[in-house]
Amino acid sequence: MANTLHVDVVSAEQNIWSGEAEFVVLPGEAGELGVYPRHAPLITRIKAGEVRIKPAGEAPEELIFVAGGYLEVQPKVVTVLADTAIRGHDLDEAKALEARQRAEQALASAKDKQEVAAVEAELATLAAQLAAIRKLRKR
Repeated sequence: MANTLHVDVVSAEQNIWSGEAEFVVLPGEAGELGVYPRHAPLITRIKAGEVRIKPAGEAPEELIFVAGGYLEVQPKVVTVLADTAIRGHDLDEAKALEARQRAEQALASAKDKQEVAAVEAELATLAAQLAAIRKLRKR
């Protein structure tokens, strides 16, 4: 396929998705980033949010939640190295809501600035995960 690029989404635990795609959209640090075939080479950090992949052909769009990581773009290959990555259909809203409640309790009892910052970062990741779950539910 001439107008596609190869996409790999990997985390420390496993290879999440690999295949040919028409485009990829993901959460860059400066905002949403779209990557199409023959994109200029790029290495950047990504933040917590959803990675949307449009597979080649008629396959439906794939949604993967990432909790941050790095993106490498070459003209024909895109690699997402995620800190944590979860396939859209594996996201669990009840667990995410429970984790958010625990984090909010931890924030209320945080004793120093470092602890507050760590809990706030966790809350931001959970908020991004819940947003991805809600978006997936609307499909």
